[in-house]
Amino acid sequence: DGALRDRARAALRKMPDVARSMTRLSLERGGPRDLVAVRDSLTIARDLAGVLADEQPLSSAPAEIATACADLEARGSGGFSDLLQKLEEALSDEPPLLARDGGFIAKGYDAGLDSVRVLRDESRRHIAGLEAQYRDQTGVKNLKIKHNNVLGYFVETSPAHGDKLLSAPLDEIFIHRQTLASAVRFTTADLANLASEIARARNEALARELEIFAELGQDVGARAGDIAALAEAAAQIDVAAAGAQLAIEEKYVRPVIDDSVTFRIEAGRHPVVEQAVAGAGDAQRFVANDCVLSEEGAALLWLVTGPNMAGKSTFLRQNALIAILAQAGCFVPAASAHIGVCDRVFSRVGAADDLAKGRSTFMVEMVETAAILNQATERSLVILDEIGRGTATFDGMSIAWAAVEHLHNANKCRGLFATHYHELTALSETLPRLKNASMRVREWKGDVIFLHEVADGPADRSYGVAVARLAGLPPSVIARAGDVLAMLENQKSAGDSIDALPLFAALHDQSGPAPQQTEDDPLKEALAALDPDAMTPREAMDALYRLKSVVGDA
Repeated sequence: DGALRDRARAALRKMPDVARSMTRLSLERGGPRDLVAVRDSLTIARDLAGVLADEQPLSSAPAEIATACADLEARGSGGFSDLLQKLEEALSDEPPLLARDGGFIAKGYDAGLDSVRVLRDESRRHIAGLEAQYRDQTGVKNLKIKHNNVLGYFVETSPAHGDKLLSAPLDEIFIHRQTLASAVRFTTADLANLASEIARARNEALARELEIFAELGQDVGARAGDIAALAEAAAQIDVAAAGAQLAIEEKYVRPVIDDSVTFRIEAGRHPVVEQAVAGAGDAQRFVANDCVLSEEGAALLWLVTGPNMAGKSTFLRQNALIAILAQAGCFVPAASAHIGVCDRVFSRVGAADDLAKGRSTFMVEMVETAAILNQATERSLVILDEIGRGTATFDGMSIAWAAVEHLHNANKCRGLFATHYHELTALSETLPRLKNASMRVREWKGDVIFLHEVADGPADRSYGVAVARLAGLPPSVIARAGDVLAMLENQKSAGDSIDALPLFAALHDQSGPAPQQTEDDPLKEALAALDPDAMTPREAMDALYRLKSVVGDA
């Protein structure tokens, strides 16, 4: 219901974080603004309850949303009327951050506070009247009464008029306090009495405001449970409305969730990467892919191979995120989704170390893999990306091999296992619930085009050299890597041919002696005959034309 959703979100957008304010108030660390947040939240909740109460479709809403709406309506419409009225009458519109600053109780709420404030304000008017009186009495037009935290209230005049106030008969009225380069300061008996009255009125006003603040805090605390329930109901409606908005805008679907171990995603997408690709321009689009992990006609464990940069990690993570979103109650980025409830989602992706604890990158990888293999159950969803890459080739491949077998035979969980060890693809012949999948690529005029599509069957190679070229490695390194790769691929193992590799060929190609010229080079001879330091601009121009003619003849 787009209209209802817009109205509800418009109200929710104005609601403060009432739960946070209630926490501060309960710990006696809150301030006037926390009381204002409670007041505004109660007001907005009442308005939101009215919006939802007017809509008939809520009768057919899911139980959680219907319960939240009913709870919000019961509490927001009239349950806090007395408390809300008191907060609205007591609090000013723009209170200070701290209660000790005062000025947060509205005028007219407390008669005693108002009387003290009148005394305080009247005293300030007396200050202005006293200043005018002293100007007339002394004839000093620039005389002023000021205040600071050191002297309090004082009379200030320029040094030119200071002697006048120090002389009789004015010295009986004005008592010298301080002489500065730019001013002379005095006090008087009347000013001292007036200052004490103002201070007393200010202290009494602040003390009364703090008393009222404590009373309001107690009133709010007495309804803490009800306010927390109201905040929870508003939060549930907020999540539902936001999820609905996302589902409409991004074309998410409602998943089917049951007690099976099926994991069937049609045209699944990564919710974050999709947004990043869309923001890169209209020419780009996110490529959606299917994923079916099921005991019925499909494998529970996929072995995903393919090139770097082709999308293996994105494919793994998007399916884990879809499972989490579905079980959180959200719609998911896919054309359709059928997910058997997962007890846990395990993830081993990326590369990181923990040097402070003495763990290398490979050790962290093994610790995380061990946690997965020891804890995953038949109802778990596991994604593993590049196990064994942090050690020697054969060691890493052996660990990855054994991990795949353990996931298949012992854990028996649903999982996606991405690897560059192509030898592992042979396991599909002996493990019945293992399926090979790969990321599709296309070669075009020597370049590799990543299609980001998941296809059945293993990949033929990893195209690592092509990715290195895209990363900007020097051409000589790319060429050398291609030669070594071709030689290694022609052997059964790297150890059989390592002695035969011309390891220093590339170095010789770049830094060896240049071949001797078998013939005279007229261009080099012409360049050698030039003396740029001794040439005039005209002679330099003529030399360029001569060189051009030599090149043309060659």
